[in-house]
Amino acid sequence: MLLLVTDTSGKQGFVGLVRVDEGSEEAVQLVESTPLGGGTFSAQLVPQVAGLLAKHGFEKSSIDAFIVVSGPGSFTGLRVGLAAIKALAEILGKPILAVSLLEAIAVGSGREGKILSAIDAGRGEVYAGEYEIDGRSSRAVSERLLTREEFRGKARGANVATSSQAWAQAAQEAGAAVSLNQPPDAATIARLGLQKLQAGGTITPEQLEANYIRRSDAEIFSKPGA
Repeated sequence: MLLLVTDTSGKQGFVGLVRVDEGSEEAVQLVESTPLGGGTFSAQLVPQVAGLLAKHGFEKSSIDAFIVVSGPGSFTGLRVGLAAIKALAEILGKPILAVSLLEAIAVGSGREGKILSAIDAGRGEVYAGEYEIDGRSSRAVSERLLTREEFRGKARGANVATSSQAWAQAAQEAGAAVSLNQPPDAATIARLGLQKLQAGGTITPEQLEANYIRRSDAEIFSKPGA
């Protein structure tokens, strides 16, 4: 099985090819992952996908499923990335698996039980996700946007997973047990996507939506009735 994995949720992103032995999550093999520079996702994504496939002797039709980080993160980056995956999946008639970056961070911590994951949201706020992780399965409890004080309250005595040094420090100050890790890579995202695939969690291009959590400035500042 060949999976195409993309993440355009942050300032930097990636597109990767992952090979998986059918029915075996343990046999996830990263073929190659290519970084994508923030601000130029629209120009890079499709050419990078084509380049990766050609480099390793694959056709677009070789892709069995698309795994995409659906958020939270950059409004523009997510719109561009998801639009490209929607188009490719529709043309090729292949399924999509949407992965929350917060869930990937929680699962990537390697811990079990209740995990609070955190991603810097700018403006002094944080995207926070609560998950129940048991072995290879994870269940989302909530995903929300929190202020620093709200996050400190949630983090008190909790198991916190994050890729942000600043929010790791805030969690430690609140008395949390903190796991500070690198942002999830293509193989980590692929493993989580594969779990969803095995659980029948595929979606169609029409069903793929960005998980922004925060409303856009246009929504926040729009006049009533405008």
